[in-house]
Amino acid sequence: MTYVLIAFVIMVLQLVPQSMEPHILTIALPGDMFAPWRLRIVPPDLCLAVTIVWVVRRPKFIPVWIIAGIFLLSDLVFQRPPGLWAGMVVWLTEELRKRHRDFRAMPFLGEWSSVALGMFALFATYRLVLAIFALNVPPLGMVLLQLILTIAVYPFVAVFMHYVFGITRVAPGETGSRGQRV
Repeated sequence: MTYVLIAFVIMVLQLVPQSMEPHILTIALPGDMFAPWRLRIVPPDLCLAVTIVWVVRRPKFIPVWIIAGIFLLSDLVFQRPPGLWAGMVVWLTEELRKRHRDFRAMPFLGEWSSVALGMFALFATYRLVLAIFALNVPPLGMVLLQLILTIAVYPFVAVFMHYVFGITRVAPGETGSRGQRV
């Protein structure tokens, strides 16, 4: 239930306008030799980062149907092709879920790099599928910026989830409250 609440809060915060001005940062080069660059600021995909932290650290806490439902709802809310992003996120989380035993003994840098490779594959495949079906493809710069920011925010999300919600890695040999293996 906590994960679903966090996902809903993230979606609502992404929908609420922070100001009435467009999110454009103007960068002027020294000497005004060139026209100022206009750079769009895109936020990281926090819902994806939170989902991956939960799946990597506690894979049994979030069933696949909850992940599919949350991301299908986000597809509908953010007007993406329904089910495409949701299906791809389910694919990535299930691949990471299969490897959750490898993450137990892996240092955080290894976990972070594995997650970063998975996110890169997710974003690249999503963009490729959009292009194949001749759908509206977002600009490459914005997609790369969102990917970089999502990868960069992953450690902060992991620390936040660890200290605030107690989402830690499963230790080898750890048992649940009823004595079953975790």
